[in-house]
Amino acid sequence: MTPFVHTGHAQRVVFGAGSLGRLEEEVDMLKARKVLVLSTAAQREQAERIGDMLGARAAGIFDGAVMHVPIETARAARDMAASLNADCAVAIGGGSTIGLGKAIALESALPILAIPTTYAGSEMTPIYGLTQDGLKRTGKDTRVMPRTVIYDPDLSAGLPAYFSLVSGINAIAHAAEGLYAFDANPITHLMAREGIAAFGRSLPAIARLSGEGGHPDLALARSDAMYGTWLCGTVLGSVSMGLHHKLCHTLGGSFKLPHAEVHTVILPHALAYNAAAAPQAMEAIASALDAGNAARAIFDLARDNGAPVALRDIGMTAGDLDRACEIAMQNQYPNPRPLDSAAIRKLLQDAYEGIRP
Repeated sequence: MTPFVHTGHAQRVVFGAGSLGRLEEEVDMLKARKVLVLSTAAQREQAERIGDMLGARAAGIFDGAVMHVPIETARAARDMAASLNADCAVAIGGGSTIGLGKAIALESALPILAIPTTYAGSEMTPIYGLTQDGLKRTGKDTRVMPRTVIYDPDLSAGLPAYFSLVSGINAIAHAAEGLYAFDANPITHLMAREGIAAFGRSLPAIARLSGEGGHPDLALARSDAMYGTWLCGTVLGSVSMGLHHKLCHTLGGSFKLPHAEVHTVILPHALAYNAAAAPQAMEAIASALDAGNAARAIFDLARDNGAPVALRDIGMTAGDLDRACEIAMQNQYPNPRPLDSAAIRKLLQDAYEGIRP
């Protein structure tokens, strides 16, 4: 076997339907007495539910989380945590809210307890991102990792099929790039393949059954998707990412495109770009999705279940493609195929038009 290095990160994961009921117990384990609850404005109701469960230990709610974590939002949340003398933050929501929790933890010793309601997987990684002056900058620091993660599939029951799909493909992207990362290893390979397979099973079922209320197979699919979230997020937190994530950070941070949708649109094209340089990874992705071609399988998964496949349909303008290519060529991520400006520009054009790889 090829020599490898694998670094495991210490986190407590509580998984299963109804596991939110263990919230107080988990906060006790963190020895927290004043908890700041984080959410987006749209998820204020869920944040208030968390506050009610915590009772007197709920110090306050910050519901200003937004995509790509603007530095101004991060500073406001940090100031609120300090003013309340909070000794813990509970982040309930998707990548935007959990990312805000990470921004607080980056400059303090405040432990974060994450309660994901989407499939983004940010809760399992030491990766943080902050957007300032139109540029999204990312970094890695183990201080930002949530100490505890509660995965309760019941909390994703209200996630519309559309958002389930784009969030799930966002998670698949973490595992897909993990398969060709230069610092990958057999453990991350196992997690990546299993995580992609879990989403390959669950996302079409969620799209098909979401209109049928309490269908028992829908609950199983939601649980499978949360399982995939944990695995794909762990891969993201364990190895380096490549071209796909660089492009998505560029498009999201600099052009304010929606995060999960950008991942959904770009992933097939990034895989096609890297296919010849990473054949074993492509074979693993295709096999996990029970398909013959990795890039086309991801494109078809999105298209056939109602997700966007073109940048022009999620707010990108043709006039910004040259600038996007220019930014993407700066501070390059490691990638199996060297980055070529002309090829990247064509990739962006194909993604803009929604051309099947």
